[in-house]
Order: sequence, then C-alpha cells, then structure tokens
Amino acid sequence: MAHELTSPSTLSDLASPCEQGDRRSEWWRDAVIYQVYVRSFADSDGDGIGDLRGARERLPHLARLGADAVWLTPFYASPQADGGYDVADYRAVDPIFGDLADADDLVRTAHELGLRVIVDIVPNHTSERHPWFTAARAGAGPERDRYIFRPGRGVDGAEPPNDWESVFGGPAWTRVADGSWYLHLFAPEQPDLNWENAEVRAEFDSVFRFWLDLGVDGFRIDVAHGMVKAEGLPDIGHGRQARLIGTQRLPFFDQDGVHEIHRGWRRLLESYGPDRIGVAEAWAPSPERLALYVRPDELHQAFNFQFLNCPWDATALRSVVEESLRATASVGAPTTWVLSNHDVVRHTTRYGAGDPVTGLRRGRAAALLMLGLPGSVYLYQGEELGLPEVTDLPDRLRQDPAFLRGEGQDGLRDGCRVPLPWTAEGPSFGFGPAGSWLPQPPDWAPLSVAAQSGDPGSTLELYRAALRLRREHPALGAGDAVEWLEAPDGVLAFRRRSAGGDVLVALNTTARSADIAVKETLAESPAETVPASLLLSSAGVDGTGAGAEADPVLPSPTRELTPVATTGPQARTVRVPAESCVWWAI
Repeated sequence: MAHELTSPSTLSDLASPCEQGDRRSEWWRDAVIYQVYVRSFADSDGDGIGDLRGARERLPHLARLGADAVWLTPFYASPQADGGYDVADYRAVDPIFGDLADADDLVRTAHELGLRVIVDIVPNHTSERHPWFTAARAGAGPERDRYIFRPGRGVDGAEPPNDWESVFGGPAWTRVADGSWYLHLFAPEQPDLNWENAEVRAEFDSVFRFWLDLGVDGFRIDVAHGMVKAEGLPDIGHGRQARLIGTQRLPFFDQDGVHEIHRGWRRLLESYGPDRIGVAEAWAPSPERLALYVRPDELHQAFNFQFLNCPWDATALRSVVEESLRATASVGAPTTWVLSNHDVVRHTTRYGAGDPVTGLRRGRAAALLMLGLPGSVYLYQGEELGLPEVTDLPDRLRQDPAFLRGEGQDGLRDGCRVPLPWTAEGPSFGFGPAGSWLPQPPDWAPLSVAAQSGDPGSTLELYRAALRLRREHPALGAGDAVEWLEAPDGVLAFRRRSAGGDVLVALNTTARSADIAVKETLAESPAETVPASLLLSSAGVDGTGAGAEADPVLPSPTRELTPVATTGPQARTVRVPAESCVWWAI
C-alpha cells in the first residue's frame, strides 16, 4: 500500500500554516483544526481499523490541505463500548490503535510538518472496566465516592434515584448487586465520575501533564459541560430529555460549577506555555452561556453547535453568526465554526433534503461561508472530499450504542464514521491493505483523495484553495466582526476589511443567481473603476450568473467587477450563482 509519509528531510516542504515551526502563542484564534476519527482515517496493519501509525503516514495530506492542527479522537485503552469514549486507562494506547511509541511518533511527525496535535480527554465518565469502577462496583468503601452512587426510590429501592435519562436512551441509572444505583449520562458502560471528589480532580491534572509532557499541544474536553450536577440531583419532570440538550439548562448539564474546573485546567495549560490550549465540547442553551466557557481565565475555544445545527436559510445563518460573534467578542475569545463531526449526519447530506447533488452544491457553499468568517474552523475528516452520509449500513454492522439501545439519538452516527477513500482502487480504496470495519460505498472511487487531487473542479481542490487564500489574505482568518451588506432575500453578504485589502463573502441560498451592489467612494476620477478580483467560488461565475452546476472557479487575478455607475459613489455588482458562495477581493 502506498502511503504519503514523507522523509524528515523533505517535511519542511509541506509545512502547514504554522509556517515551519512558527509557535506563535495565539495560533488558535484563527486556526483550521482537522478532526481525525482514528479508527476510520487510515489502517496501517490490515485489520480493517484505523490506527495511529496509519494516521501518522497520512499527515502530509493535512499539511497539503492547509490545516494548522489535527484533533485525534480517543485512542486510549478501552473496551470500545462507545468508540473509545469509555476509557479504561487514560495513559495507555489501546492495542487496536498501536502503543505509546506510535503516539510519540505521531506527535513528532506532526510537529515536523508544522501541525499541532490536540487529543481528546474524557473527564465526565470512565469505562466500567476502569480499575476505579471495578473497585467501586465491588464495595461501598471510599472508592465508591469517585463515582455517583445513590439509593433507589420506591419499594426496596427498586426505582432509579431520579427521572434522568441517558443521552443514548433509557434511564441514566443502573443498579448494582448491593441494590444501589450508579449514574451514567451516556451508556451503562460509562459511569459518571464524581467531581466533588478530590482524587478525581488530582487524577485528571496528572493525566493532562502526562500528555503535555509527551508533547501534545492541547485537549478537546469531551462533555465539558457535564462534570457538575445540580445539588440534590432533582427530577426534570418529563421524558425525551436528550432533545433538550443545547436548548435549555438541565440539572446534569451546563451547571455553573464546571467553570471552576476549567479555570484550574487553564492554569495548568499555561504552566506549559502560552500556546497550549483547551477546547470545550460544551452544549449550552445560548451563545451567551457558551461564551462563559471561553472567558479569559477558562478554556481557549468552545464548539459552536448553534452554527452546526443551523438550517440552509440565509436569515437563520446571519442570526447565528451575529449572535456567536457578539457573545465571544464580549469575553475576548475567538468564535469557532463547524459543519460536521463524528456525532452528526454529514452536512452534505443534511443540506441535501434527499438529493445528493443538491447536498454537495450546498455543502461546498457552506464550507466557503464558514471559512470566510472570523475565528477558528474545525473540519471533519472527509468533508474536504465532499463525502455524504452513508445511510444504508446493515444493522448487523452498526456499533453506535444509541442505535444498539434502540432509542435516544437517531442512531445514524455510524454513517459519518465510514472509513475514508484515499485511492480509486484496492479492497478499501486505500484505507488499508484489506477491508474496513464499516463498508465503503462502491461508488466512492471518484471521491478519493487520489481521484480529486489536481482536478480544479473537485471539492478537495476547492478546500485547498480556500485554506490557502484564508492564510494568505490579510482580511481573512482572525477577527471578531463582519460588516454586513445589503443583499436580496435569501442572500447573505458581508465584508471583511484589512489594511491590505478587503474581501466580500456572499452566500446565495436561493435557486436563482443574485446581484449584490458594492459601493465605494473613489479618490480619483469619478469615471475610474476600481478593479476587483474574483478569489474563489463554490460554483461557476460568469457575466450572466449562470453556472450553479458548473465547476468551481479557483483564484483568478484577472477577473473584474462590472461598474454599474460612473459618477458619485461608485457602485459595482457582484453576481452570485444559485446555491453558491463567492469570495471577491474588493
């Protein structure tokens, strides 16, 4: 199998936006962070499961793409009841992914390529096979205080202690042999830790230091909103509670006590230098509540799920962008933007309403919108290939615990975790020398990295061009505000200003092309026109506005806006094809 691992002598040629060793302390404010779902990224040993060596061999793809950092999903020792988010040993690599030497090699290679490394940490719960829980289940001594055990209600304590439900469906409580119950907000194999216990806090400080000493650049905090529960564990009063997550405060999520924990971690990270970061996976009911997680003395970033959940609607998108920027600016933090991850249906499918052609067209446009916004961006592996959700996986192959329990979330998370296609041939399209743990659709060959590389109309080349422009143009990347422009219904347009030139980003969500007027006051003759270049388009752009179905237009320094007025304030028009996003330098 041909891999992309590059010898150390040539690694500098592929250096990403980190600029070959530039360790600027606030790199995270405009970073493009690429999520690797380890078991589905690249398989080096032919067992059908992705591993750390496979991920290391494919890191040059991320450098060529233009990413700043890679975020790795859990690779720790685990029974894999929930894809590794049930951790049995936080300081060991699960044998299916390799060993600690592989982790060390990956971090070193990433740094040689100019990529930083963020690892997942899971502090809300452990695996039921963690030594701590084995001891807690067996007896009622001090070991049990590391978790949340309570007596049951009703006759002989046969009912759960309260009415809380698991995110994966069913009660959030499981009874043990002595009659008491333990809390698990996710699967029964994932018992919740008791963060009132000093041993728990000290243990995670130690785990952080272990991986920081190995050289990682930061942590993505899983369920960062969940470690603290409301005093007394009160009932909620109704069912289907998972649907309330992110829409209102719940007694088991987004409690104020979590912020003390995050402040402690911020101090720990800063003891290793100003460029180590913490990222909150935090579900909060409003942008204002989410901003609390990124105050100056807390974590550096928080995932923006409001943006991810926003429909294909210009008004709704503008509202989410405005609210997000306003909330994070109030605390001096960058906003983050994300369209897909390992827990949700891929955005090309969400936006498609059953039509894959429509979904891809809208997905490409949404990507350019996201990459044109100020702040930091998270890309999920395969979105740069335009991969759709795989919706027809056989039930017998699914491993998502929500699906296996038959309730809770929609049970479709396996569909976004299908292994990547790297080549147009082979038993798993280059994912590994054999098959893959989830089957890839047979028509994925044209979507592979090899098939799309060098094709100016491909989604991969669109992403590469967008990330290159985002890095090079002074108006793109970091910032906390946009200047909105007047636009027709269904169109969202904003300007980003800089001393080195401005960029206009326009998204058209409608089925017709649209024109946007850009006004300028000229310093020279009123008859003079100011040339402006088309930087990038997710679809074709020409003088008639046709081309929603055409190839994307990559950077062209020769294209100019057409003037529609020649006296007074100069007005020029930008034409945006149907269901597309366009970047113009103005």
